[in-house]
Formats: sequence, C-alpha cells, structure tokens
Amino acid sequence: MKYYLIAGEASGDLHGANLMKTLKEVDAVADFRFYGGDLMQAQGGTLVKHYAEMAFMGFLEVALNIRTVLKNIKECKEDLLAHKPDVLILIDFPGFNLKIAKFAKEHRIKVCYYISPKVWAWNQKRVLKIKRDVDKMFCILPFEVDFYKKWGMEVDYVGNPLLDAIDAFTPNTNFKNDNNLSDKPIIALLPGSRKQELKYILPDMLSVVSSFPNYQFVIAGAPSFNLSFYQDFLQDLKIPIVFNATYDLLTVADAALVTSGTATLETALFKIPQVVLYKGSSISIGIARMLVKIRFISLVNLIMDRKVVTELIQEDCNLTMISKELSDILSEPKRSQMLANYEALANIMGKPGASEKTAKLIYQYLSPKLV
Repeated sequence: MKYYLIAGEASGDLHGANLMKTLKEVDAVADFRFYGGDLMQAQGGTLVKHYAEMAFMGFLEVALNIRTVLKNIKECKEDLLAHKPDVLILIDFPGFNLKIAKFAKEHRIKVCYYISPKVWAWNQKRVLKIKRDVDKMFCILPFEVDFYKKWGMEVDYVGNPLLDAIDAFTPNTNFKNDNNLSDKPIIALLPGSRKQELKYILPDMLSVVSSFPNYQFVIAGAPSFNLSFYQDFLQDLKIPIVFNATYDLLTVADAALVTSGTATLETALFKIPQVVLYKGSSISIGIARMLVKIRFISLVNLIMDRKVVTELIQEDCNLTMISKELSDILSEPKRSQMLANYEALANIMGKPGASEKTAKLIYQYLSPKLV
C-alpha cells in the first residue's frame, strides 16, 4: 500500500514514526511519503517537507506567516495528486490537515485521521467538516469517544501512543556522564519545539535559575534547532542543552518546567512533578481566551478533569509565580500529592499498543479481505 502521512510538529513526528514502524509489520510492501521529521525519516520512505518549515503557533503568528502557510498547503495538494496514495493519514495539526482532508476527499483519496484535532476545546462545529472529509478517526484521549458520539460520529479509541514510545524507551545509564552533568539534583526545562514557544517561554524558565542554586537546570533541545539558537537565550548562564534525549533527561530529573503540550503528559507518565507554562502574543492569547471553552490547557488536567498540575498562563508565567510553584513541587506535601495523582492518571491511560492497534485498523480498512 502507498501511505501518505502528514505530521506538522515534533510530537506528530514521534507518533508518525511509531505508526510507520507498525504499518511495516502488518504490510510488508508499505510505501511511505510524508511531511514530518527526523524520526519518521528514520523509518524509510520519502520526506517531502520537514515540520520545522511548517509549525507556526498562535493566531497572530499564523497571520504573519500566511504566505508561507498557503504556499505549503498548495505544494502539499500538488504533491498528493502527483503521487495518488491509497490512503492519506493525518496526524493532529488541524489548521493544515483539515484543509488537506477536504482536498483529498474531493479527489477520492481515502482519509484517516490519527490523533484527533482538539475540536472539543473550541469551534466544535468543525466536527461537521471532519464527518464530511474524514473516513476513519482514531482517538487517543478517552473522553473524545463520547464527545464525537454527541455529534453522531463513531470513532475508534486506540489508547495513547505516548505509552508506546515510553514502553519502547531504554534509558541511557551513562546519560549524566555523557552530558557532563553534575551530581546536583536536576530540574528539566522543556520549552517546546516551536520558535514562538521558545521566544515567549524559555526566558521565563531561565529567570528562576538563580533562585535554585542547589539544583542543576538542563534544557531539552528540540531537534529542529541547533546549539547556537539556544545560546542566544542563555547569555552568561551555564546551562547544559541535550538534544534527542528528552526521555533520558526526564528519567534523571527531580522536577520540570514544561510548556503546555504533549510534553506535559510525557512528564507525568515519567512520574516527574511539573509546573506547566504557556505564553504567547497578547493578541493570540486574547483571541484564544474568547474562543477556547475548556477549564484547563494541559493534557494531564484535561484527562483527569481536575487540577493535578499548576498551569501558569500569560501574565501568571513570571519569575515570582514560577519560583513559588517550583518550590512547592520540590517539597512536601505537594510533591507526594502530585505523584499520587500521576498513579491515577496512569490507570486511566491504560496499556501500550496504540500504534499497533491503529496500524491494524487502517490496514483492515484498506484491505478488509486480506485481514
């Protein structure tokens, strides 16, 4: 089968790579063409465009880069028609992927969506477009099944692919020595994989370093940036940066400051107490506050449907508030309370197997007589 996948950010690259790996196990002649990143490229096939050229965060940032966005969409449509895959597999990234889904449906290309757009958060009427343009939806959050059912759409809950990635991870026992880390307890900084995220959030993360002299701060570098990019933020600060080793970093960390996104759930599954941060342009945040209809922004709190981790958003994302919350999770009783909540979260999340289940369902959908 010819598979065309589109992932537009680091988390999508991770999940896309795991899905490709399992698709090869169920389809010996699987042929891949994709928008994604280094992890997907390692699975073979043809990388059309790297996600680093596509990821724009926030309403204002998308507007300022609209020419690039439209150019990317146009090129993707042309490439899709030129190669006519058996199926288009979209991975999250709704601003881009929902437009491609509509185009593919119009040209009679089967469309599968792996990792639902967060339509439950805002503009829920987008579900009508998904019903029209998507043939199969595979969800990774338990509450999404009931949400779609309210709109008359049956979806498959496959579990969460982060469990697959973590289950397949083997820690580097020499991680500290390999990266010249000291014996001080470690606070991991996970500032995100998008340039806009780093621009707004990393300086606030770094602002608290001097307040915690007994800890070593370590930055999880995104693969789409190099060392010099981060050094512009550090100035005179001597903070290690590790690339392609976020899970190793979480394995040895005592706590973490995490930009809202997939990393919040990864940090929780590694049982690392965290503070969730988010900041963007005032215009983008203002629009989001008018449109978003959910109580929380972090996946941890959304899945638990209650506050487990503190979220410091926009004006609350500052030196004073970050320092206070970080101090709290480094001491009792908040540290133990958060770890206990993580155990409850793990029970809700279930077992690994999302990638395998999704791959089998896609292959069965394409070739029902062969399964």
